[in-house]
Formats: sequence, structure tokens, C-alpha cells
Amino acid sequence: MSMKIFSGVWIPFVGTMFGAGCVFFMRGKMKPGIEKALNGFAAGVMVAASVWSLLIPALEQSEAMGKWSFIPAAVGFWFGVLFLLLLDHVIPHLHRNSEEAEGPRIHLQKTTMLVLAVTLHNIPEGMAVGVVYAGCMAGDSGITLMGAMALAIGIAIQNFPEGAIISLPLRSEGVSKTRAFTYGALSGIVEPISALLTILASSFVIPLLPYLLSFAAGAMLYVVVEELVPEMAEGEHSDVGTILFAAGFTIMMILDVALG
Repeated sequence: MSMKIFSGVWIPFVGTMFGAGCVFFMRGKMKPGIEKALNGFAAGVMVAASVWSLLIPALEQSEAMGKWSFIPAAVGFWFGVLFLLLLDHVIPHLHRNSEEAEGPRIHLQKTTMLVLAVTLHNIPEGMAVGVVYAGCMAGDSGITLMGAMALAIGIAIQNFPEGAIISLPLRSEGVSKTRAFTYGALSGIVEPISALLTILASSFVIPLLPYLLSFAAGAMLYVVVEELVPEMAEGEHSDVGTILFAAGFTIMMILDVALG
């Protein structure tokens, strides 16, 4: 594994860490309008990444199948959706702005449950980065190093508000700045870990590349529809979330096309 690829898988984590670092510069609880805007932006980035960086390459990888080339993309997509649905039911976690935890009934601190919720939904993002870098290492997959980096940068951009959305509410609940930053940053550590594990398993990944690309897309879109969009649209200020969704989508699309 080259140093460029090793450093590339850490880019999304850096985005989370910088976002969590907002706790040292911002005071008080995050305003609802800002939180909705950040959720909308993150959702837009993830939707664009799922289409341009994952689903379209999956379809291109299967062109030799002719009119049946949709099968790997469709099958992998549904496995990604069902995988996240399974994790939602087996891992205890608590969504922001919610008082009722999901998953098994286990007595954990609220802060731990919040971090678990974000960590749970960061797994497919890490896998997505790992899959595209594994495809890049294969050399004949059509995925370039710049294309893989575009996905990593796009996910880092959407991880910035995600880190802030975790650390700032924790601070407003009385958690110290250092602990709030640590919780926010650690919620993203699963991304480089899952990316590196995916790359290390590249001998198994490459033959299944179209399935795994669409798997990551399905898992990411599950997160968007199940969590980000509802939080973006509820109550007032939903128009702000919608505009930022479009902005995030546009930025990720430009990154993928310009760098890919």
C-alpha cells in the first residue's frame, strides 16, 4: 500500500476532527437553523457521492454483462441497505433530538449512545473510501487515484459538520470541551479503520468491486433517508436544509467530475 493511499484514507477522519474542534471556538448550543443546514449539506454530499463515485462506477464495471449490467449494482445496493438496517437493530444508539434509544435495551450514558449512532453510520463511508482505493490499486478498474481522493475529500467535507453536530450539543449538556472534542473526533475513527480493513482484503474486494461499490452506496443512502433528511426537514428552517442539500450535492458532483 502506497503512502498516498494510506494517507488518503485518513482524510475523512481529519474532517471529523476539525468539525469536533469547533467546540473550542463556539459557545452555547447550536441553533436549529444551523444544525438543519449542516445536516442538509452532509446529505447532499452523501447522495452525490453515492451516485457519481459509487453507483455509476459499479455500472461501468459491469458493462460486459450487457443488458444485465444492472444486477451487481442492484444486488449490492440492497445488501448495503439491509446491512445498515441490521446494524440499526443490533447496536444500541441514540439519534440527535431524540429521547428514545434504538437497538437493544442496554443502560448506557446518553453521550455514549449519541456517539454510537454517528459511529454506526460512519461505517459505510469508511468502506466506500476503502473500496475505491482498492479499485485504484487494482489498476484496471477504471478508478483513478484522484477519483478516490475526490470521494475522500467529499466525505471529509460532510464530516466537518458531523463532528460539530456531535461535539457542540455535548458541550451544551455540561461535558467539558476536551471530552466533547474527543467524543466528536472518535465518532469518525471507524472510517479509516474500516477503509484500511477493506483495502487489506483487496484480494477479495477486487472480484466483487461492482457489488461492493453499490453496497457502500446503499448503506450511505440509508443513512441519508433514515436520519439526515428527517432531521433536516423537521420543524422550521427546512428551506435552509434544502438549499444546503443542493449545495452539498453540487460540490461533491464537481469534485468527482473535476478530479475523477
